[in-house]
Amino acid sequence: MNTTARTIVIVLVGVFTFIAGWPGPGWGAAEIAAYAITVILAVPWTVAEDYQGRATRYARLLPWELGLISLVCGVAYAGPSGGPLLAVCFMASLSAGRRIAPARSWIIPALGVAGAAATGVVSRAGLWILVGYAVLLLSAALILGINIRAHRVEAEHAAELLAQAEALRDEQAQVATLQERTRIAREIHDVLAHSLGALGLQIELIRAVLTDSDDTPHAVDLLDQAHRMTTTGLAETRRAVYALRGDTLPLPEGLAELSLAHRRQHGTPVSFEVTGQPRPLGPEAGLAITRTAQEALVNAAKYAPDRPITMRLDYADDATALVVTSRMDAAGADRREPSLATVDGGYGLSGLRERLLLLRGTLSAGRRGGDWVVQATVPR
Repeated sequence: MNTTARTIVIVLVGVFTFIAGWPGPGWGAAEIAAYAITVILAVPWTVAEDYQGRATRYARLLPWELGLISLVCGVAYAGPSGGPLLAVCFMASLSAGRRIAPARSWIIPALGVAGAAATGVVSRAGLWILVGYAVLLLSAALILGINIRAHRVEAEHAAELLAQAEALRDEQAQVATLQERTRIAREIHDVLAHSLGALGLQIELIRAVLTDSDDTPHAVDLLDQAHRMTTTGLAETRRAVYALRGDTLPLPEGLAELSLAHRRQHGTPVSFEVTGQPRPLGPEAGLAITRTAQEALVNAAKYAPDRPITMRLDYADDATALVVTSRMDAAGADRREPSLATVDGGYGLSGLRERLLLLRGTLSAGRRGGDWVVQATVPR
């Protein structure tokens, strides 16, 4: 009940209690005392109820205020002109149900009923009718107040859950953004870093040929290779963009295209085969295997440029594996010892190993007899 409604009720109770009975014998000490106490406590009552979150001192006094009002108004209710004061008891019971815990709120109407019963016994009024009416009215007010309290608590709880859900959505959006940034960063490293690193090495080699030996035909040949590297880098960049957009080829077709491109660019024999029954893979798993194949081909071109390469994509029952094997010679074996180093001086295979670990997969790179083998495995 807001301040305006409470003020109107208190004023009307005063009108009907006193003015309507003037100048007859309706005036009594109990009615005057009850109404005076109600008016005096109306201000702290209003502050405690309507500003409960910002007036904790008054909130702690609210049960005592309501109990006193209910008791004195219940006592005055049985008087000659005290009937309207039952409306004040009703407001007190309603406020108790709204603002006080249900385990204690029943005390407020009980005090009003006890006061009415005590006065009824002294004045020999119709006790059962008097008390029964008070019990019915005040119980209804208490139940109504408790229901209002329950609805308010439920609404506050729903608002809190909604706020938590919104905060969770914001956190999920931030996590998704960070994951996407990480994914883009990986693509930049796996594509641009490799291409630009290889191109930088080629430019350094061209400079050395021109300045040290002035071998123009050799420099032109190296420039042609650099041009092919640039073209390949642009193609890989486009594939990376397609991967980020989700426009990737099926994994077997994509790996077959990589093997053909490597053979055209480097003139190295590259064979590719698929074993098992092909099945769709998640985008992250397919991209990790594709990047592993690219990294293995780049390293093979650096360390064993003229040696044949075999790629096998194996669809097993519990996992999908890519195995890239390149033949080694003695000189190439020595140069391969920093097994995870890439053409740009970074650690591409280490990054791919971390990517596969996020997918609960594995990556291995090392010698097997006279071969260099890179194997990436992702679980089904």
